[in-house]
Amino acid sequence: MRILIAPDKFKGSLTGGEVAAAIEAGLRAGWPDDAGELVCVSCPIADGGDGLAETLVKALGGTWRELVVNDPLGERIPARYGWIEDSGGGALAIIEMAAASGLALLAGRSLDPARASTFGTGELLRHAVDSGAKEILLGIGGSGTNDGGSGVALAMGFRFFDAEGRERMDLPKALRDIVRIVPPTGLRLPSVTVACDVTNPLLGPDGCTRIYGPQKGIRSEEIPLHEERLAHLVELLGTPGETAARLAGAGAAGGLGFGAMVFLDAVLAPGFELVADYLGLGSLIAGADLVISGEGRLDAQSLCGKGPHGVVQMARRAGKATAMICGSYDGESLIDDFGPIWAIRRPDRPLDEDLAEATSLIQIQAAAAAPSLARLSRA
Repeated sequence: MRILIAPDKFKGSLTGGEVAAAIEAGLRAGWPDDAGELVCVSCPIADGGDGLAETLVKALGGTWRELVVNDPLGERIPARYGWIEDSGGGALAIIEMAAASGLALLAGRSLDPARASTFGTGELLRHAVDSGAKEILLGIGGSGTNDGGSGVALAMGFRFFDAEGRERMDLPKALRDIVRIVPPTGLRLPSVTVACDVTNPLLGPDGCTRIYGPQKGIRSEEIPLHEERLAHLVELLGTPGETAARLAGAGAAGGLGFGAMVFLDAVLAPGFELVADYLGLGSLIAGADLVISGEGRLDAQSLCGKGPHGVVQMARRAGKATAMICGSYDGESLIDDFGPIWAIRRPDRPLDEDLAEATSLIQIQAAAAAPSLARLSRA
């Protein structure tokens, strides 16, 4: 029996690779003697959020580039991005904006959305460009900013001037005072693809400020101010800005989707589909009798472009049986979408305990599920 194990991370607990290893160990411990030889193939997956770089670096045999960059509020922090060389002498850089501009970096600190900037993500991008990357894959999940990508532009060499002719570096705070943007000379950008599963436009009732701003510290009375400065940025960029602002995904990551399009000439694409293509997931599914995926929490949001749902959809199109092992899930109706579900969460225990013991809990659940999965793979 050939089982493909293709989980996402259990956020706050285990990486996708660690989850896959725990599932395999449990399956081997509980596999029935009469079920035939068990062959497991592990392929941890990701979408456009955190974990993208680690997943692809490990799968594709890449290395890491490390440097010190600005976090969202300007403190200098270590960050890294993936570097994958091909046989033709080119290189793919895999960058997660969360590594430099993520909301998680501000944990325990006062949020300041008026100042929070993507400048550090721009530093990672500029380093990759200067290092000779021929292609860049940028994951923009987990944002702690709402600057329309102006910080990235600043780090890439775009210059911003106010009405008095002063060059301003205090973006995004000074965005409303900017009257002229001057692009850098001699900057040669490689192909930039943004892994993005968000479909929000930049502005309006479904834009980044109103939908995602509150989680980044934007109070309800401040929404018009933030909306106004992003609208001003669009106006400064003219027709290209107006066109990009309306596109699906422009509002991703506090408008970094928009900024990537107008400042980096980037193309936005669904994150899971990009990862699946790089990993050759379709071929792995074709060779499996059963496909197991999983993530920390299965709920209605899991059906909106998340990696495990993408795995299941691919598997079912190929006529394969599917199952899930997760941290917890919400609603029996999800079984119709994913197949049998086993959850490790113990309702009588504190969440912190389950997070700390996730590896052993996954192994226990996988061992308990093994007889049922053996029957499912033979069906």
